[in-house]
Amino acid sequence: VQLQASGGGLVQAGGSLRLSCAASGHSFSRYTVGWFRQASGKEREFVAAISRSGGSTPCADSVKGRVTISRDNAKNTVYLQMNNLKPEDTAIYYCAAVPSILTAPVRATASEYHYWGQGTKVTVSS
Repeated sequence: VQLQASGGGLVQAGGSLRLSCAASGHSFSRYTVGWFRQASGKEREFVAAISRSGGSTPCADSVKGRVTISRDNAKNTVYLQMNNLKPEDTAIYYCAAVPSILTAPVRATASEYHYWGQGTKVTVSS
């Protein structure tokens, strides 16, 4: 599967952005999809992920209450709605996917994901 992340941009603190991760290829519904981010000089970190059915959507404590991850399997797309953005959210955001069985727990470790998009840059000004 190939992933294309989009929706990043420059936004003021307190603003919102919706990132999209569009997948090409078949059987997208068989993949767990995650969002990760990497700020300049820092390691890549988990943001949120969504199970195949969308029923499980864990997220990092740093974004809890401010992000919502969702998916539309008919459109082969996963969304990351980010609200009340803070300067510390500034990073390149990557979506990633891994084929999973239906009952698999959602993964929050970058190394467990097999496919990665190219990233979309989010800049939050103070």
